[in-house]
Order: sequence, then C-alpha cells, then structure tokens
Amino acid sequence: MNDARIRRIALGAFAIATTMSFVATPSLAQEKVWRHGLIKAKADAGIFMMLATRDFAKKQGLKIEISEFRNDQIALKALIAGQLDSFEGGPQGAISADSHGGDVKIIGCHWVVVPHGIYAKADIKTVADLKGKQIAVSAPNSMPDMLARSALAKYGVSEKEVKLAAVGGDHDRYQALVGGVVDAAVVSNEIEPVAPKGIHLLVAGRDAVPNFLRVCLMSSDKVLKARGDDAVHFLAAEMNALKYALSHKAETVALTQKTINAKPDDPRPAFVYDDAINHHAVDPTLPLPEVKLNWLQEQLVKAGKLKAPLALSAITAPEYREKAEKLANASH
Repeated sequence: MNDARIRRIALGAFAIATTMSFVATPSLAQEKVWRHGLIKAKADAGIFMMLATRDFAKKQGLKIEISEFRNDQIALKALIAGQLDSFEGGPQGAISADSHGGDVKIIGCHWVVVPHGIYAKADIKTVADLKGKQIAVSAPNSMPDMLARSALAKYGVSEKEVKLAAVGGDHDRYQALVGGVVDAAVVSNEIEPVAPKGIHLLVAGRDAVPNFLRVCLMSSDKVLKARGDDAVHFLAAEMNALKYALSHKAETVALTQKTINAKPDDPRPAFVYDDAINHHAVDPTLPLPEVKLNWLQEQLVKAGKLKAPLALSAITAPEYREKAEKLANASH
C-alpha cells in the first residue's frame, strides 16, 4: 500500500528505524489479526498508539496490525477496498461515503474535543481580519476544512470572503503559515509551544466548534457481519488502552517521543497530553454522541456536501461498543 507504512506488532518493546514497528503480542495460534489504520503520527501519538503496547490486544485474543496514512480520506478508501478492518479519522468522511451508498459504520468516538485551531500572523487579531486572506486547510470534507468553514460562519465571516487552500497535513499547513505562503492555517495545538514569534492562536477549535468530533473509529458493515465478535474485542482493547494512557502521563509521553523520534527536550508531547487531559478531550468509553453527530451532519448539509441528514442507524453500529464496554470493564 503506497500510502501506508505497515507497523507490525510483537511483544515487549519498540523497534525504531525509518519505519517504526509496534508490537503488542507474540504470534499465537489463537490470536486473530485485526488491521487498523491511523493518521500519520504526531505529538499525540502516545494516546493513539497505546493500543499497540503491553497486552491490551493479547487479552482480547487479537494481534493488531497498524497502518499509517497521510490522511483519513486515504484510510477510508483502504477500508472500502477491504485492506483494513477499521480506521480512525474524522466521521464526516464516513457520513459522506454512506450518503453515496458506501459501506462504512461509525463504531465509537474517542477524541471528542478538537485540539486544532486557526493560527494566524500577528497582524490578524480577529476572525473578521481574515477577510481577503488565504487560510490553509486540508481536503474538502476533512476536519481542517470543516473547522475553518464552521468557525468563519460562527463569527459572521462568509467563506466566500476568504481563500481556503487545501495544503496537505498539519506539518505542511504549519510550514505554509510560517513561510508566509498563507495568512492563517488550521493546525493542531502541538505547534503552540514551538511556534515562532508572530504566530498566534486566533481561535481554538473547541471554542469555535464545540460539537466537532475529531476522531471516531470506523469499520464496514461487511467486516462487522463477518467479524462482529472480533470487532467487540478490538473496541474493548482500545477502551482499556485509552484508560491506561489517560492515567499514565510519563509512559504515554515517552511513547509519543519514541514514535515521532522527538528529542527529550521537545515540549510538544507533554503539552498535547496535558491539553487533552485539561479539556477532557479523550473519552475512553468510545461514545457515539448523538448531538455531535447530528450537528456534524447539519454542517455537511449547509456546506452542500450532504442532501439531507442520514438516520444515525444508517451510519453507526452502537451494539458493538455496548458489548465491548462490558468486556473492557471485566478485563481491565
């Protein structure tokens, strides 16, 4: 897969090279492989990757194979193509795919408060100052794109009054901002402790769009029908891994540092971790928040990306997380 770096999972340690390998358990006959996709690792990697450590997967009889993608739209295509059993990303892609007859189910959400924001040059002091300016976002329907449009609307600025430019991932958008290619950019909060003078947070995503869901877990109806029990065990392992990550800062920060090859004095891993804890951004119970999912659909309708909201039963599969929650509590 050209757009994925496969991370194979084995017990005990992290093998760090040009491509990282994370292993949760040794290969045992009773273990079943579950192929899971993640977006390219950043300063929050320890929380996302905790699933691939210790014995969270082993306790559930699974061996997790993690593939890393540039963005969630590529991961979505891999799921639809049958190359993944699940992936994590913005739920708007799944909703859009389902509206066109796609086979995608949202099975839980964990990063329920968006850590991104609109960062801008020093001379841009209010959202109104963005009129006539260029803002770096990502692909249409992506979280950065929708966050920018929703934030602009909340503060009374029409998206027609700005120039939205699709500029790759967080790093690409940040570099475009620092380099003066754009005037503002939707970027993860991990840049705050390292941003050069003159670059500041104009509006936090959690304030501008409090109902925005950053990350949900998606699978397909085909996978769930064929491997429903494995899906339950996967979600239980994820729940326990997230609970552990949220209560073990030092280990989670260290995992992030290993994952992204950060230097010991890099402030970003600890900053992102503390921000997630302080704002209750991560929910290890993997809820399917009806209010937030309906709000997201409303934004897609307003943006002309969706003709009408879909029934939640058409885009979610809550029964798997409900069973997983009982299983996670029993095995934690």
